[in-house]
Amino acid sequence: MRRRWLEGMHGMERKIIGVAIAGLLLCAPYVHAQDNDDGSVDKAHRILELTNQDRAEHGLQPLIWDDALAQAAQAHTDRMAQEKSLSHQYPGEPPITDRASQAGARFQAIAENTAMGGDARAIEKEWMNSTPHRTNILDPQMDHIGIGVAEKGGYLFATEDFSRAAEILTTAQVEDKVAALLKAQNIDASMAHDDAEKACAGQGAIPAGSPIRSIVRFQTTDLSQLPSQVATRLGSGQYTRAAVGACPPTPQPGNFTSYRVAILLY
Repeated sequence: MRRRWLEGMHGMERKIIGVAIAGLLLCAPYVHAQDNDDGSVDKAHRILELTNQDRAEHGLQPLIWDDALAQAAQAHTDRMAQEKSLSHQYPGEPPITDRASQAGARFQAIAENTAMGGDARAIEKEWMNSTPHRTNILDPQMDHIGIGVAEKGGYLFATEDFSRAAEILTTAQVEDKVAALLKAQNIDASMAHDDAEKACAGQGAIPAGSPIRSIVRFQTTDLSQLPSQVATRLGSGQYTRAAVGACPPTPQPGNFTSYRVAILLY
C-alpha cells in the first residue's frame, strides 16, 4: 500500500498565500525469511545500521536516531504483533502524523515502512526490493528515524518512522532566512521589521498614503525557497525594497512545524 498525504493551508484573503506541504508514504508488504543473524544485537538498531548502510551506498547522509519517533514506531509495532497483521492504522489508532506528534516529534515531513519477517537483514532486503519502501529509505530529504521491533510467533514485526525534522527558529532567524531569499531576487529586504510583523499578525490592509505597494503573506514548512506563488510575484521586477516580518503560525494537523511570514513590498 502506498499513499501520499498532502495538507494545504490557504489564506483568508487574496493577498494571503498559504503553503503547508508534508509528504507521507505508507507501505506494508508481507515479508518472511528464515535465517536469523542478529543474535543478541538490538534488532531495532540493527535495522538502523542496515538502513544507513543502504543510504551510504547511494551517497546519502545517515539518518539520526530520534527517541520520539522510536516511541511512536514501537507502539505501532506492538499493535501489529498483537493483531498478527500489517497495517499503518488500525481501528481506533491515530494516523502516523498524530502518533509521532503525541510522542513529542516535530517534523516537516514524515513517512513510514512496516514489515514482518525472519530477521532484520531479511526485512531490510525486502524493503529495498520494494519501490515505495526503497523510496522512503533513500529519500534525501529525510534526516531522522525511529524504529520499533516486536517478536511474536517466530516472526519479527518492524516499523520504521522517518522524518525531516523541523528547525526551531526564532522570529529574527525566520526573517533573516526570508530576507536572504529576497536578496536572491534582487530585492533589498533590509527595511525595519516592525510594520511587517504587525501585518503578519494582524493581516491588515495597506494604510492610505503608505509607500507600501503590496503585502504578501504566506505560511510554509520550507524556508529553503519561497513558495512558488510568492516567487512568481517577486519575479515580475515591480519591487525593489521589502520589509520582512514573522509571527506565530496557525496550528496545523499533526505536528508539522511551519513558519508564518508577511512581506511588505515597496
